[in-house]
Amino acid sequence: MNINIVTKNYDAGERLKGLIDKKFKKLDKYFSKDMTATVTITDTKGKVKMEATLPLKDMFFRAEATASDAYTALDVVVEKLSTQMSRFKTKLQRRFKDTKEYAFEELPESNGPEPGEEQLIRRKKFTLTPMNVDEAIMQMELLEHNFYVFLNMETDSTDVVYKRADGTYGLLETAK
Repeated sequence: MNINIVTKNYDAGERLKGLIDKKFKKLDKYFSKDMTATVTITDTKGKVKMEATLPLKDMFFRAEATASDAYTALDVVVEKLSTQMSRFKTKLQRRFKDTKEYAFEELPESNGPEPGEEQLIRRKKFTLTPMNVDEAIMQMELLEHNFYVFLNMETDSTDVVYKRADGTYGLLETAK
């Protein structure tokens, strides 16, 4: 596994980079050698935020943690990724059964319940309303939701606006 370390307002020393490499190598046995993981480290007001993304074919593993130091954040991120993989082991094995690039059978069993359809507790249907991004953000705020699905009148696609942890907004655009 290749590891791409990106820093924002943070100086990651060689010791931290070496530890990131070492900890992510533990996950290496589950993936092909040509996979590239991206680890982003950001200094946010005296705290360190670490995000890690591992792209698979049509799927991503992602974890983030904020801590007082990068070493603690790293431990949390690697633990979250391991837990995700263990928790979804059976579904991953089914989905990638014909792919030799992934070795999910080596994953340890999860201690928690396996995710499944029984976790779906509510289903809603609604009509998509054509609007621009600003109107969608306003509607999301009026509903006091964290996200809002709408028909983007500028692109004629189904998009999602969402509220980010830092109070700003994000837009998920669908491709045709």
